[in-house]
Amino acid sequence: MHKPSVAELRPVVHPEGVKDRRSGEHWAGRLYMREISLRCDRYLVNTRITPNQLTYLMVVAGIAAGAVLLVPGLTGAILGAVLIQVYLLLDCVDGEIARWRKQTSITGVYLDRIGHYLSEAALLVGFGVRGADAFADRGPNWMWAFLGTLAALGAILIKAETDLVDVARARSGLPAVKDEAATPRSSGLALARKAAAALKFHRLVGGVEASLVILVVAIADQIKGDLFFTRLGIAVLAGIAIVQTLLHLVSILASSRLK
Repeated sequence: MHKPSVAELRPVVHPEGVKDRRSGEHWAGRLYMREISLRCDRYLVNTRITPNQLTYLMVVAGIAAGAVLLVPGLTGAILGAVLIQVYLLLDCVDGEIARWRKQTSITGVYLDRIGHYLSEAALLVGFGVRGADAFADRGPNWMWAFLGTLAALGAILIKAETDLVDVARARSGLPAVKDEAATPRSSGLALARKAAAALKFHRLVGGVEASLVILVVAIADQIKGDLFFTRLGIAVLAGIAIVQTLLHLVSILASSRLK
């Protein structure tokens, strides 16, 4: 059976605009993962593996990334970062295989969104439990697990706020929102939104970015000999998640997305 080349795959699985989507494409996908996924596609397009099965594997990898954070020290943080990269790879591959085989579906889109919710939440909850030091002789400090769960809830709500715009529009008989409608009607809010977008601090609660933060603080903790930097990281991510949840909600309400 013919194994397509990268040149044959590219125009089909990476149609114009895929890498340039304003909110649908991750920077890591544009930077390197889409090129890696193209080379994986060659070996998958002629197999019996379905796009939805790849999506299920993506979810498993994402949840596992949160679970392995319970492994103490650098080992857990490294495993978490590697599994998040596998999660990102599968997130690229499932859609690409679907486009090549013309098997794109609403079910696939739905599973993909659920996968993002579960995986990113699992990573942040795992980070919080890691900070709680569940296996400590003196007993765990569950405050850090609570803050990690708070960060996870914020990450889910940020995604839900975006997704629910299209739900609200669909139920009102309106088409999907266009990118230009995201600009707040107030000039002050528009300026604040541009400043936040430039700083990109909100991205730190995303799966790839959070896994890198977890790895960096684990290295710092290895040098210092305790969990100070892990706990500082949990507190920072929880604060970012709460603030971003509120700001994102205000941004949506102040824009034309619900008009």
